[in-house]
Amino acid sequence: MAKNFLTIALPKGKLLIDSLDLLNKLGMDCLDIEEDSRRLVFDLPKDEARILICRPTDIPTYVEYGAADLGFVGKDTLVEQNRDVAELVDLKFGYCRFVVAMPEENLPPKLADGSYDLSVLNHKRAATKFPRVARLFFNDLGMQVTTIKLHGNVELAPAVGLAEMIVDIVSTGKTLRENRLLEVAPIFDSTTRLIANRVAYRVKYDRIQFMSEKLRELVKED
Repeated sequence: MAKNFLTIALPKGKLLIDSLDLLNKLGMDCLDIEEDSRRLVFDLPKDEARILICRPTDIPTYVEYGAADLGFVGKDTLVEQNRDVAELVDLKFGYCRFVVAMPEENLPPKLADGSYDLSVLNHKRAATKFPRVARLFFNDLGMQVTTIKLHGNVELAPAVGLAEMIVDIVSTGKTLRENRLLEVAPIFDSTTRLIANRVAYRVKYDRIQFMSEKLRELVKED
């Protein structure tokens, strides 16, 4: 295998089309990679590359352990998993944001600046798929909030008394509105990032750095 051969992990689902579009713009021949294909590994010999199609939440693991040199993954996943990988480029697509949300009928009081007074939520419970993100946010505020990890629709938790609030990612906010939940605090914005295995980044530095710079230029143009 050539020294500069790259294995790149791309996310299944809605981020795959944008990921492939960027690689095609780099000049890589990804036209045969189809979103609904059952194949998970695609060799691109002319590009000295291999594409892995992975579940988005698995990509940091593949990259950290060296099964992939590079990966495209959301910032939300990176913060939640806290894997030992190098974050190289903000690819600017797959936008969403983390928020704290609560039932419309049970909102905290507002402060003079129009924001909600989150201090009344101290010692309450937050349901979330992202317990680390939630803990970091509330710890930064000096608050003690119990995080309850769920794998399904967290919007149900306040309705049945499991938690007073949720921490979740939203894009349009439609799901919150449909469940009569309102955002009471923003946490951070998330977009897709290019990440690298730390050893591969050193060993294949020239090619990875060249690719990073080209991707930076492409997303700047868009």
